[in-house]
Amino acid sequence: MTAKMRWSIIILMIACTFTAFAGGRGESTKTDDAATAVEMSDTSILIAAQGSEPDQLDPHKTSAYASFQVLENVYDTLVQPAEDLSMEPALAESWEISDDNLTWTFMLRDGVRFHNGRELVAEDVVYSFQRVIDEGLNGWRFGAVESMSAPDDSTVVISLKQPSPNLLVSIAGFKGMAIVPREIVENGSIGTNPVGTGPFRFVSRSPDEGIVLEKNPDYWRADEGFPKLEGIRFVQIPDAGTKLTALRTGEVHWIDAVPPQDIESLAAESGITVGRVPGGDYHYFALNQNRAPFDDARVRRALAMAIDRDVIAEAAQFGAATANQTAIPASNAAWYFDYAPYRAADVDGAKALLEQAGVSDLSIQFLVTSDFPETVTQAQVIAAQLAAIGVTVEINDVDFSTWLDLQGKGEFDAFILSWIGNIDPDDFYYAQHHSTGGFNFQGYANSEVDRLLDAGRVETDQAARRALYDQAAKLIVDDASYIYLYNPDNINAWRGDVQGYATRGDNAIRFVEASLQ
Repeated sequence: MTAKMRWSIIILMIACTFTAFAGGRGESTKTDDAATAVEMSDTSILIAAQGSEPDQLDPHKTSAYASFQVLENVYDTLVQPAEDLSMEPALAESWEISDDNLTWTFMLRDGVRFHNGRELVAEDVVYSFQRVIDEGLNGWRFGAVESMSAPDDSTVVISLKQPSPNLLVSIAGFKGMAIVPREIVENGSIGTNPVGTGPFRFVSRSPDEGIVLEKNPDYWRADEGFPKLEGIRFVQIPDAGTKLTALRTGEVHWIDAVPPQDIESLAAESGITVGRVPGGDYHYFALNQNRAPFDDARVRRALAMAIDRDVIAEAAQFGAATANQTAIPASNAAWYFDYAPYRAADVDGAKALLEQAGVSDLSIQFLVTSDFPETVTQAQVIAAQLAAIGVTVEINDVDFSTWLDLQGKGEFDAFILSWIGNIDPDDFYYAQHHSTGGFNFQGYANSEVDRLLDAGRVETDQAARRALYDQAAKLIVDDASYIYLYNPDNINAWRGDVQGYATRGDNAIRFVEASLQ
């Protein structure tokens, strides 16, 4: 996959994280067995309000976050992120790695069944992964894979071209890597009538009732008593105020996001819980190093030194964010690097660096887009802060397609955006800061960073790999390749009768352990 294609995919995912995905629901679709439909009057049916509309329900082809909110509860992956974002067993109950780290063997759970009653076999895993490679949006995740095979019904073997310590994250980071049955692909129903192995089965989709799921009694965690709910109904309420009112009045049990300005008042209300954890996204701005004077690291560091990230986070997210000078949030404990060399708004230090670089009367045009309004707010605050060191900021607010075009052509002084949440450090740093990285639009090149990032891709010792990325992150921050601002929080809210649900750092919406009391 070319860098341009991959960038388009990621942008779609970013856009779906921040904006309502357009598209109507169309005609009602239902499973063949109408007798299985849940009764909406059942007190064990959780009603979940989404801010945007799922475009389709094919996990390998959708890029809409609203779709993944539903699919998280319908499908399983081979392994999955635990609450602390480490990888834990899912459809594979165990796995082994060869001594040369080139062969991974996964052992599947016994007795797992798809929602259509057919037993899961290893060939389903191979088929699903091959479909992702051939037709899906995430084939690049298999870049290190040489071949895949199913020597028997319970065993999946993945052979690699080179060691890939982040293989588990690549195949399990989100439901875009779901295991699907071949038959629903071949009969053309996967996008409208999904069939997985997850805790809930798809029942119907209609303009009146939204998307209805029912409990899967054959779920592989049934012996543990999961799922507890009889079903879920996803309804779509794009207007944030209307969605909040529906939660307050009890029309819905759960909402997918809370406007930052409403967090404090909502959390103070009796009978409502606001779940808030640091998310995996990060916000940043980058300077065009192919233009003077931004090719001088001292100039970039001066700008990084002059801003106050806490003030920026408060203005853009009403405080629902954690200021950070690196990409990876503290919630990702396995890879978080606590490094913050820039004091808040060090005006004197910033002026001294500009003087050393021989730069004065600097004017910078910031490329932003009102399609992501937080970028405009960030630029306005940054403009006020940089004025203290004699830097003038012009804000160039364009539509997002124009933004992409200008960024791709390198026609910018600086651009502001965010990067969608990741788990593995390779996803946070390689494409953005390696000199050959597909998203290195700022033109950063540091041979030592290249060496560290290349080594991190194949280092299999966890401690050694962590050390490599810590070193790379330090250089990236010191060079101000990106000037990181903050990690926004993931925020959900639910009524007091919802138990067993938790907001997650990866923003996955899992109701498998939830119940209504």
